[in-house]
Amino acid sequence: MANRQALRDLQSRLADRLQLARTQGVAPSWLAVEAGGKNYLFPMAQAGEIFPWGAMQAVPYTQSWFLGVANLRGGLYGVVDLASYVTGQAITPKTELARKESSLVALNSALDVNCALLIDRLAGLRNQQAFSDFSERPSDAPVFFGHRYIDQNGQAWQEINLQLLAQQAHFLTIGA
Repeated sequence: MANRQALRDLQSRLADRLQLARTQGVAPSWLAVEAGGKNYLFPMAQAGEIFPWGAMQAVPYTQSWFLGVANLRGGLYGVVDLASYVTGQAITPKTELARKESSLVALNSALDVNCALLIDRLAGLRNQQAFSDFSERPSDAPVFFGHRYIDQNGQAWQEINLQLLAQQAHFLTIGA
């Protein structure tokens, strides 16, 4: 008898949560990362697995921001230095300590691009409540930039639409 009541209570709570989600909508959530001294937000639906910085094979005659290819869980992924790609500046060599904090964030497999972005540090997960203000993308910003958010500490976080990034001709053309 107690099990049936517990099951009814569970079903009732799930129904309430589903109804709440329908009426309030789904709030955006992001993977927060740091790269090149800047803060970025990757939409959770567009980000894939996170891997530790590891060995990769350099590819000659490629753009300076393209680091090479890496074997990630048996798949071959191109690795892009996010900070270098966004700023257009040369890659600064990383110390051994900085490499230990670095990670590779793969793009979601639904985006059909075997690519991972090198970031300096993972900063956790964020949702809409983590931010106090936001602004639209400036007209001169790259097309893959989304809103710019300000957190409660006054730090700016730039949203990057990984789907739009993966569709950019410049991003897809790694040859130098």
